Order: sequence, then structure tokens, then C-alpha cells
Amino acid sequence: MLPKLFFGFVVTLAAVCVLLLGLTILVGLLAPFFNTVPVSYNFRSIRARWTSTIVAVLGIAGTVGVFVAMLSLAKGFKSTLVASGSPGNALVMRAGSSSEMMGGITLDSIRIVQDAPGVAHDSAGPLLTQEVVGVIPFPLITTGTDANVQVRGVSPNVLNIRGFVKIAEGRMFQPGLNELVVGKNAVHTYAGLQLGNSIRFGGGQWKIVGIFDAGGSAFDSEVWCDGTILNQVLLRPADVFQSATVHLTSPAAFQQFKDSVTSDRRLNVDTMREVDYYAKQSTVMTQLITILGGIVALIMAVGAVFGALNTMYSAVAERGREIATMRALGFSTLNVLLSFLFEALLISIAGGILGCLAVLPLNGLTTSTMNFQTFSNLAFAFKITFDLLLMGILFALVMGVLGGLLPAIRASIRPVAVALREL
Repeated sequence: MLPKLFFGFVVTLAAVCVLLLGLTILVGLLAPFFNTVPVSYNFRSIRARWTSTIVAVLGIAGTVGVFVAMLSLAKGFKSTLVASGSPGNALVMRAGSSSEMMGGITLDSIRIVQDAPGVAHDSAGPLLTQEVVGVIPFPLITTGTDANVQVRGVSPNVLNIRGFVKIAEGRMFQPGLNELVVGKNAVHTYAGLQLGNSIRFGGGQWKIVGIFDAGGSAFDSEVWCDGTILNQVLLRPADVFQSATVHLTSPAAFQQFKDSVTSDRRLNVDTMREVDYYAKQSTVMTQLITILGGIVALIMAVGAVFGALNTMYSAVAERGREIATMRALGFSTLNVLLSFLFEALLISIAGGILGCLAVLPLNGLTTSTMNFQTFSNLAFAFKITFDLLLMGILFALVMGVLGGLLPAIRASIRPVAVALREL
């Protein structure tokens, strides 16, 4: 992922450099005809005042880096949850339930649901898994403190329903036994969940017999076992589960299936596409991360803008003689304004590119947080995409405009006579 991302960013950077080079050549060629300030003047000015320029570039780079990092955090969290769902699966819960933790569906209702039109079958029967969800504390490897882990009781045919989940090491648990299979992220996050270990929770001893790979989805942070056994451990009624996940004959069969189960008077259930359920589950945390990240980036942006203002105002103050000379030679107010604004944009785009390059190594780095919808710990990775990098560059350009506009206006409206008397 990172090499492709880096290649795409390098291509964009090269395109920007070519564009700036072309603009420089074009303005330089047209300068004698339209009396515009050559762009080469701005590059020489930046080189002459490199110390203050570096300070402004670093301020903008830091702000862009934080901005992109927070957005990639939110995007990674959402992508992890959304990846847990499949458009070919339907989730069935008690009517009015906002999450599986609040759900409840009886075994009799499950038997009715599995006979509904649109449900896929294999040689063993309907492709449906009735599931129980619990939260069990396990110590984190890094700190030793307990964190909530989501333990999911599933049916033995769950791998046929969630086809993207594969056993990476060991084997699948056997029905009716106290055996666990553990998500690949859970193995590296919590102490004692290695293959072959025995752990104790819920008053019983459990053997870890397999490690599964759920393709970077939220399931990678879970522990799975036989749903019937987990019901007993959690002291819940044997004939009540929290949800049922159904594999459909095709994604197009969802509406037919939904109409059938929601209109059946024997049932009191709601159903939605599994992918829609997990997208909805990600909303609260994604919004929280985005808002907090936006606030932090905004505060830093104010500092970066003031840094750019200081740099550009200093440039204007130091270049009174140059500005007066340009105005005396016939350069218009607009020419001078655009020249200084272009210089501010050069500084900001350099800061934006540096900030994006600095944050690229975070892509794919795994972290974890509490999922407020399930009250369990969820491991997910930073996800830096091309659109986030583009947003970072645009954010830098906005800071450049805000930081360079007022100094540019001051330079452009400065009376020529006053400037010449100060020489």
C-alpha cells in the first residue's frame, strides 16, 4: 500500500513542479509584453531570506501533518468497521435494537428467518449464524492493564457466511467444546492469546486452537467461540441469541428477504445489510476523531498563519527599496500584489508537501481505541489515501493565502513617493 501511495504522491509532486516550472517560464517570456514581475524574482527572494522561510515552512508542515494524521485516523477506524460487513449478508436483530449488544432474537425466530426467500444454502443447510456477543477484560501487552475484548459466539459454519475470514494458523473450534479462535490483531494486542495457550474467563478454561485473519476488519480484534457454549458461560437463556447473520443468494436478494421477515407477524425483527450496520457503528467515533482533529489542526493553523504573516511582513519591510523601484519602473499595484501572494503560496506548498511526506510512514500503523457502540477495544490502522494528501496540500495553500494576502496588499498599496524617500 505504502509504495503505491508514495508513487502516486511523487507523481503529483512532479506534476506540481512541472506546472510551477512552466508557469515560471511562461511569466518570464510574457514579462516584457505585459510588464509583470518575473517569478524568478520570488525564488531569489526566498533564497535570500531562507531562515525565516524555513520557520514558516516548518510551521505549515507541522499543521498539515497533524491535519492529515487525524483524518487518516478517522478514515482507518471507519474502514476497519465497514470492512467487517458484506453486501451479500443481512443482519437480523430485535426490532428497535441499535446494536448487537442490545439485541435479542429467539431460536424459534431464527428458524423462521432461515426459511425466508433469498437465504443461501449449502450442503449442510441454510447459511445462517446465530451469534452471542460479550465483553471480557484481557490485559494489554503494552501496559498490562485490562481492556475490553469482544468475544463473539458464532455458529460452526460462520466461515462459509463470512467468506473473507480465513484460519491463518491452527484450526477452527469444534462445536460443543471450550475452544477459541482469535483474531490476528487480538493476538498482538492482548497478553495470553497466543496459539496453544489456555485462558480462563466466565468460570471456565478455554483452549486457543486457531488464529484467523479477517482482512483488516473489526473481527481481527475479536475472539470467537461456539455460540451455544458462550450463552451458557454468560448465564443467558439457551434459546436466545443477540443477532443472526444471513448469507443471501445475491446482494440483490436483500429487499426480498427484508420484506419477508419484516412483514411476518410471527417475528419482531429489523434487518439491514451487514455493511450498512457496520458503517453506522463507525459514525460516532469517526465524527469525534474528525472534530477533535479539526480543532487541533485549526489551533495549529492559526499559529502557522501568524508565522507566515510574520515572514511576509518582514519581507515587505526589508524590501521597501525593491518595491519602490518596481513601482517606479511601471509595475502596477496588481503586479506587486500577485508577486508577493505567489511567494507566500510557494512557501505554503513547500510546507504542505513536507507535512504530507512526514506523515506517510504512519500509513498502516496499528493503534487501538474504545468503540463506544460496543464498549470494546478495537484495533485499526492509519489509512492515508491520495485524497487526504490532496486535502493536506489544499489546507496548506489556504494557510498561505491567509498568511500572505495582507502583507501582499500592504506592499502593493504602499505609495511610491513614501517608499522612495525612505531609500
